[in-house]
Amino acid sequence: MRVRSLAIGLLVGGLALTACGKEGAPSDNVTGGGPSTTAAVETDVTVEGSPTFDRMKQNGKVVIGVKEDQPGLGYKDPTTGEYSGFDIEIARLIAAKLGFGEDKIEYKTVQSAGREAAITNGTVDYYVGTYTINDKRKQQISFAGPYFVAGQDLLVRKDEETIKGKDTLKGKKVCSVTGSTPIQRIRDEALTEPSNIVEFQGYSQCVDKLLTKEVDAVTTDDAILKGFAAQDPDALKVIGETFSEEPYGVGLPKDDKALRDKVNDILEAALSDGTWQSIYDSTLGKSGSTAEKPTIDRY
Repeated sequence: MRVRSLAIGLLVGGLALTACGKEGAPSDNVTGGGPSTTAAVETDVTVEGSPTFDRMKQNGKVVIGVKEDQPGLGYKDPTTGEYSGFDIEIARLIAAKLGFGEDKIEYKTVQSAGREAAITNGTVDYYVGTYTINDKRKQQISFAGPYFVAGQDLLVRKDEETIKGKDTLKGKKVCSVTGSTPIQRIRDEALTEPSNIVEFQGYSQCVDKLLTKEVDAVTTDDAILKGFAAQDPDALKVIGETFSEEPYGVGLPKDDKALRDKVNDILEAALSDGTWQSIYDSTLGKSGSTAEKPTIDRY
């Protein structure tokens, strides 16, 4: 689809300047009033009592689990191999503060169902990819953060005036991913008629249908929707009325408290010194939607 291809091109062209680096190659530092997407690499870093950090040092690199199909969050350009997005920049920030520059990062795409296994078996050193913190997952792994608090929201066309939130969806066609929590919530709460629920395997298919006016709204976490809105801000917008809470955390080995504390320190500093806001503004913020800073939950 031409409009979809244009949207992806806009994302790559717009975000690549400030928020992406080719796998294995350092990205440029942005100074002055703009966002700083690559933090200075720390030297002589130690994390006493962290077997994961010891493994990173021994290997001479950090392996980060990421998503590659979420524009504005974790996206890998299929042509250039460049990664961009809010999650990617958070992952890079953590790596730099642990002493690993962009040339010492290996990105490894891990889909949602395999995240806990990848962390526990050491396939990745940590994971940054729309990973909601919850008690069930804490039984297998641990989390630093949250570094972002998302919530279910609605993506609509820019000229849409009748949809203002979840309670205005009656009679509207609503699209999401098959088997997802968001579409199940639409169904369970009867927010629209069953015949108006549309499901696909990927969010991009829903967005295509939204742009061609075959559906009226796309629903999932607002962070994901902001990424799509950032691709084409003249055509799409996020309503901004969330109706769930999804705290995104950095996934870490369960018993590595030393590394968890260190990552929490890194995130807390970024929230305080403006780095977090700069990262947001250069990625998800391009959607035109604002976001509240999260509060780190140490446990």
